[in-house]
Amino acid sequence: MGLFAWLAFTLNILCQPPSEVELPKWERWEGSFQASSLKDQKPEKIEFGIYLKDPAGNKFTWPGFWDGDKNFKIRLRPDQEGIWSYETYSKPALEGIHGSKGTIKVIAPTSKNRWSKHGMVRVIPNKTYLEHQDGTPFFWLGDTVWNGPLLSSEEDWTSYLQDRTRKGFSVVQFNMLAPWRTAEKDSAGNKAFGEQKPVQISIPFFRNLDRKMDAIEASGFLAAPVMVWSLTKNDPGYFLADEDIILLCRYELARYGSHPIVWILAGDNSYQAQAGEKWKKIGREVFENVPHAPVTTHPTGRNWPWESWKSEKWLNILAYQSGHGDDNASLKWTHSGPVQASLTKGTMKPIINLEPPYEDHLAYQSKKPITAYQVRRAIYWSLLTTPTAGVTYGAHGMWSWQATAGVPLNHPGSGIAQPWKTAKDLPGANQIQHLAKLMDSIPWWNLMPDQLLLTQQPGVNDPSKFIACSRTRDFSTVLAYLPKGGTVQFRGIPNPQETESEEWWNPMSGRKQKAKRDGFSFSAPDNDDWLLIIRKKQ
Repeated sequence: MGLFAWLAFTLNILCQPPSEVELPKWERWEGSFQASSLKDQKPEKIEFGIYLKDPAGNKFTWPGFWDGDKNFKIRLRPDQEGIWSYETYSKPALEGIHGSKGTIKVIAPTSKNRWSKHGMVRVIPNKTYLEHQDGTPFFWLGDTVWNGPLLSSEEDWTSYLQDRTRKGFSVVQFNMLAPWRTAEKDSAGNKAFGEQKPVQISIPFFRNLDRKMDAIEASGFLAAPVMVWSLTKNDPGYFLADEDIILLCRYELARYGSHPIVWILAGDNSYQAQAGEKWKKIGREVFENVPHAPVTTHPTGRNWPWESWKSEKWLNILAYQSGHGDDNASLKWTHSGPVQASLTKGTMKPIINLEPPYEDHLAYQSKKPITAYQVRRAIYWSLLTTPTAGVTYGAHGMWSWQATAGVPLNHPGSGIAQPWKTAKDLPGANQIQHLAKLMDSIPWWNLMPDQLLLTQQPGVNDPSKFIACSRTRDFSTVLAYLPKGGTVQFRGIPNPQETESEEWWNPMSGRKQKAKRDGFSFSAPDNDDWLLIIRKKQ
């Protein structure tokens, strides 16, 4: 049975009629309801949801959504064992969808994949990483396919997810809506909304997207969709009225909020000045006073707007884009810029670089294709100069879901992109599996940057030689990334008698070799990039 056929079978089980049902903890339940009449109401404007009571007696509301004709649905993922009770509501009150009652008996969780075993992801206040609901840390290792769910066939989407599973990725980062500047429609010719005012939801578009979202979940990936892109006049976050953006985002939240997901509110916006006030307002309207998964938003390159966003409680993750530059200013911004400066101001949220340089994309300054080395360097700098939470990889041709070689739509100057089936195997993508295995072997969630461990920083005079150093709070693990080999000299690290292992680790191959120390100095095997790993005896 293929992946999409299996998903259809599973969802038929989950789409049970509103009555008492039995469901394992952390599995998704879908309830379907039908109105006898819409009474001339625009379905997008009907407020529908459930009043919910959990086994502990806590009460809250959960949003539902319109699914075409007179059909409305609730998607819910209970996180406690016991009896849950609910009652539907609609505004205005419509027969068939208002006042229906039922119960859900939640039993012990299964272990089909990471979600049913550990629960969804969350951000705990004053923690700098994501974790599952059972407390298991979740490392964000994202892959950028902005157009993937929009333009792929079901067969190709299955093939892509299998490939990224083999390579060790944990997050699929994409754009949820068409039109946007690089995709006018989805693969079936649908747009997410019509041109009417207020916007009219396209049910065929979202039903196609359902299948891609279900496949992401079944493959064990976290979905990280941009809810609405907002850079150019071709992007809905730019040309739609605020009330239409809010309507669309609330619809996405209701339809997909029970998936394993982190929301990226908008894509490629400055979030400064007037634009910042606009998106703060939209974020509050969409996410305040409603249960939701963690939220971040995607800024333009070399832009850290979050100092003025500290009062936005709905913003759980601070994201940035180091971008596609290759001059010294770009390198310095990546490892020693405002992102790192924010740590001295008490930042205590996960920080994630959502867009390091894309492999094979033309660099802004040199106009040369960005290499696997340049991508790798930005990734390790990003991980080790902030409290480690994760990072996203990107490849030219993958992000645009390129069917044939060519320059992506509305992206002149980015260079010829290879077809996605070629781009998926670029060297940098294959090297991600080594990073995934490395993070599985260390307590990465306890890592914090500590450049003061170094007696000398070659990056002061040459930004390309910046050594990124990080350690656990108890010094049980110390890491130092050397982008061009050379020697690293420490102060305050464990003595040789205290260490269990001292190894050089090759980010290109994942191979290790014993490191030789001279006092508190270590010299890399050659002039390639290396990661020094020092482990203290327990």
